[in-house]
Amino acid sequence: MQNAVRFGASFALVCAILGGVGLAGPAAAQGACRDGYETARCPLSAAVATAPIAPIFAPTGWKTVGLDHVTIAVADTQTEAAFYTALMGWWLRSDDGTRAVMDVGRWGSVVLQKEPGLPAAVVRGFSFVISPWNARAVERALKARGLSPVRDDDGKGFQSFHVKDPDGFDVQIGNGRGLAAGRNGPGSSGAAAPAPFKPTGWRSVWLDHLSFRVSDYKRSASFYGNLLGWTPTYDEGSQAELMIGDVGDIIIRGGNPKSPTFKPTGQPAVLDHISIGIAPWDTDAVRAELEQRGLPVRVDTSTKDEIHVAAYKSYHTRTPNGFDLQISYITQANRLALPNAVKPK
Repeated sequence: MQNAVRFGASFALVCAILGGVGLAGPAAAQGACRDGYETARCPLSAAVATAPIAPIFAPTGWKTVGLDHVTIAVADTQTEAAFYTALMGWWLRSDDGTRAVMDVGRWGSVVLQKEPGLPAAVVRGFSFVISPWNARAVERALKARGLSPVRDDDGKGFQSFHVKDPDGFDVQIGNGRGLAAGRNGPGSSGAAAPAPFKPTGWRSVWLDHLSFRVSDYKRSASFYGNLLGWTPTYDEGSQAELMIGDVGDIIIRGGNPKSPTFKPTGQPAVLDHISIGIAPWDTDAVRAELEQRGLPVRVDTSTKDEIHVAAYKSYHTRTPNGFDLQISYITQANRLALPNAVKPK
């Protein structure tokens, strides 16, 4: 209990540094056009706002078949790793003091990259496994689409290329013999730092969604759809949700080039939060577990519905390094609960 009290006190300091609790409110969690078109927030008609996305280039024909890892820069890898182990049941594979590798069940990995002095955690890039894989053919396809692939192999069988998306975000494409392959072996539950509180016993079972903010969401959706085979569930007019094969989902949010107020920001894309589906889920028990550990809690149903009756149920909290972590009841079986709840009727 003393650890939990100290952890809660440290969170109060982190939240103060970040500007209060720092969790986005309900309005920020939904698209500008969800509640209507030809309004102040969404001046376009439905037909214009949701017009088909023009292909940014020809489809590659590749399929995304796995998540190798997401790279998150943090000031302190040890406290972040210990938090995820205790709260989410992630396994610490390795930590050399500057780079901690954690396995999220058997389906994903997170690389915590130490950047001293960083005020809050920042996602630096993500890496996916594609099929079919032939390094030479993949390189040719990337170059043919105006990308500049950078080879990144480990000399042990893992092959990959890095490219930049339309907003300069780092995207790695690999053959499945990197961190994804290591998850099939024995894991290590050892922690590089003491547990901040009693483990919850939760399992991270599904990548509910990545929340990705970009300058032009239609352009980015086209990029990822045509490059990696991600398929849309809906296009709302200010955001689109895509299915990353059987890996999970992503919500791509940003400006609509058809809007009269659209102005390219020139800013890099930001993956502002990650939502993980956990098991077991009990709406009241999950909240109680978060509060007992001194963690900030915000309800997010992505609608105006009360969480007990909402079609989508989740909570946001903060990690020790200030990352917005969302925890939901979504599994692969009900993965469409969120898009079905928020797409315009």
